[in-house]
Amino acid sequence: MLGLAYRILGSYSDAEDAVQDTYLKWNSLDSKDIDNPAAWLTTVCTRHCIDLLRAAKRSRTDYVGSWLPEPIQMAGPDTPESEAELASSLSMAFLLTLERLAPKERAAYLLHEIFDRPYTEVAPTLGVSEAACRKLVSRAKSKVGRDVVRRPAPQLRQEELLVAFREAVETGLTDRLATLMSEDIRLSADGGGKVPTLQESLTGKEAVLMFISEQLHEYWRCYAGWLRTRINGAAGILLFDDGRVVVSVSFAYDLHGRLSRIFITRNPDKLDHLPHPGLCVQ
Repeated sequence: MLGLAYRILGSYSDAEDAVQDTYLKWNSLDSKDIDNPAAWLTTVCTRHCIDLLRAAKRSRTDYVGSWLPEPIQMAGPDTPESEAELASSLSMAFLLTLERLAPKERAAYLLHEIFDRPYTEVAPTLGVSEAACRKLVSRAKSKVGRDVVRRPAPQLRQEELLVAFREAVETGLTDRLATLMSEDIRLSADGGGKVPTLQESLTGKEAVLMFISEQLHEYWRCYAGWLRTRINGAAGILLFDDGRVVVSVSFAYDLHGRLSRIFITRNPDKLDHLPHPGLCVQ
């Protein structure tokens, strides 16, 4: 339920609240009266998340600057296959693509396409007919399209990028990082209006490299605490100040393994739960 709630909401803290509320409702009932506990829990949690997402979408229209999903730090996967499976539906790029969907479309798409639930189960969860459920998923698939690379870059490429990115921030020299970037790379930063950061995304290699060599080099090189970790299913970075996480950085890649997106989260409300090395959202 936590994995489903997080993917629907894009917020780990809200997902925790949704799961907790679901269990409170469960504990208030006589479970003997429920024929299928798993289906009941999924239905209640999903519908609660849909209500929360509708409210969140209204509030995000007034959000200051770029909105990014709340990053999650994850324990390493057991196998490369499990890493790819998790990264395919937890990446920042994929979660942002899901923002195109209406709340019921998003829930239907995730339940059917990501969690492999049949339409006969998804439809009653959403309170719609099976035919309507199929239409929801079909519309969602057309909106999601093929814009997002659903598989992470090879591990060696990810590690190479982390080294190059830190070198660029600490020294201001970006030649090594530039060789790993796509020409149409985009950098987005989320401060939520609470800390200074970019108000709009930067697009293009020249603009992004200049921002890193001038702005990030100036303001981030003082951070002594750099933690290379797994963020939303792929290699990322957490920066610390006085023992507190102040920056989360994650990346996305194109079909050729080139860096295509940089996601910087500085909104303190989205970093409070980090670091959490034992967290594993399935």
